[in-house]
Amino acid sequence: MTKSKLALFVLAGLSATVASAAPAPAPAKAGLEETIRKRIEPRLGKDLKIESIKKTPYSGLYEVRANGDIIYTDEAGEYLIFGQVVDVKTQRNLTKERVDEINMIKFSDLPFQHALKLVKGDGKRTIAIFEDPNCGYCKRFRQTTLKEIDNVTVYTFMYNILSEDSSAKSKNIWCAPDRNKAWDDWMLDNKAAPAAAANCANPNDKVFELGRKLRIEGTPAIFFVDGSRIPGAIDTKGLEAKFASLNKTAKPAAAAAPAPVAAKK
Repeated sequence: MTKSKLALFVLAGLSATVASAAPAPAPAKAGLEETIRKRIEPRLGKDLKIESIKKTPYSGLYEVRANGDIIYTDEAGEYLIFGQVVDVKTQRNLTKERVDEINMIKFSDLPFQHALKLVKGDGKRTIAIFEDPNCGYCKRFRQTTLKEIDNVTVYTFMYNILSEDSSAKSKNIWCAPDRNKAWDDWMLDNKAAPAAAANCANPNDKVFELGRKLRIEGTPAIFFVDGSRIPGAIDTKGLEAKFASLNKTAKPAAAAAPAPVAAKK
């Protein structure tokens, strides 16, 4: 859910009560977070629940996480603030940093058996991409960035969220005799997807559930071995810069993806 949608839900919930609401007294420090929860959560709408409440380093400002998004409130739970917190001295976007932290994953826990696998060069750098077969940005990303970059292992999870026929195309590609070639034919060369496959097990449902769990709302979504993600396509220069930053911050015991064994492209 985008922050604008969350704002609409919250504002809709508040509209019924704001006219008659009297200013709330500030709660005692003990149980403050629970008090904030009780005051705000009923106004978020029935489908939204607060996941956490956390005091920020800034006086009187509290972070409220709901459905993976961040909003802010005061210690009395009287006001809601939508937007970004930026440190004016350093120009750091502290809200973005916090969202990136929340969205970190454990890369080695991804179910790589449900992904296509491509190895280019020595394959020493690794990424996982969630793509829909009907995603134009995904096709462009493969036709440019992934074509130009080398020494990378790419795990592709076919994540069907854009069109009614996305699942059928992914199933047929997965069930093709050479699924990697079938995917490249479709994504790179605009060749027709393979014919329908009968009685072929495929990971569509499991990948869809995984994508929802990871709160992936658009494709492509690119994940890196440090658990970070880039929501959207990126050019070759940007991807190389990301890999370079990973090398600078890599720890000796960092979790690694499975060793590349696929045929080289």
